[in-house]
Amino acid sequence: MNFITLTLLNIFDYFYKKKILLELNRIFKNEIGVLFDVGAHKGETIIFLSRNFQLKEVFSFEPIDNNFIKLKNNTIGLGHKINYFNFALGEKKEVKHIKEMNESSSSTFNSINTNSKYFKRKNFLLNFSFIKKPYKEKKVFIERGKNIVLKYNLENIDLVKIDTEGFELFVIKGFEDKIKNVKVILFEHHYDQMIQKKYKFSQINSYLSYKGFKLEKKFKMPFRKTFEYIYTNKRY
Repeated sequence: MNFITLTLLNIFDYFYKKKILLELNRIFKNEIGVLFDVGAHKGETIIFLSRNFQLKEVFSFEPIDNNFIKLKNNTIGLGHKINYFNFALGEKKEVKHIKEMNESSSSTFNSINTNSKYFKRKNFLLNFSFIKKPYKEKKVFIERGKNIVLKYNLENIDLVKIDTEGFELFVIKGFEDKIKNVKVILFEHHYDQMIQKKYKFSQINSYLSYKGFKLEKKFKMPFRKTFEYIYTNKRY
């Protein structure tokens, strides 16, 4: 069942990602100068974008060691200049426990509601229901996006993609005043009850609006109570 489920999801996700690609193509044409991939996982976004755009430089952030190794192995031969960071981005510089989920793309800093319908359904479909504990906790380092911008003297960042399972608002806030250097932000927001976030989507929207961004597009992910949002900086 695990294989069948993942195969079906990949098929639907392929057509879903095409919709996002069309919007990014409208904005960037065929070139993305600087990409921040926050929550880079195993390099899926870098590989996807490299097939459709000319990428000049990539800054990839992945705090979980197993994912980080696969991220490097999967992308190091793509021919782009890729900077690899084995830590997370957030609102402040700190060390924090992350829950490394058995299904690694769901790893999160937040509490997990194991009684939620979404968690039980996901566990069943991915054959993780026989495992007593769905995650193991590890300490990871968190840096602020602003510090990376300053360290590398980045005047313009074309795209910041954020997939951090309920930590997106804190990643965005960590850029502080340097968020003005960002042209486009692409991020996920979950509406299911599995991940117990400490904020609502309205807070992200209000913060980005205050910082001069506007909502360009939103996309619903297939078979999930999850949306992806594209915000553009009005300065560009």
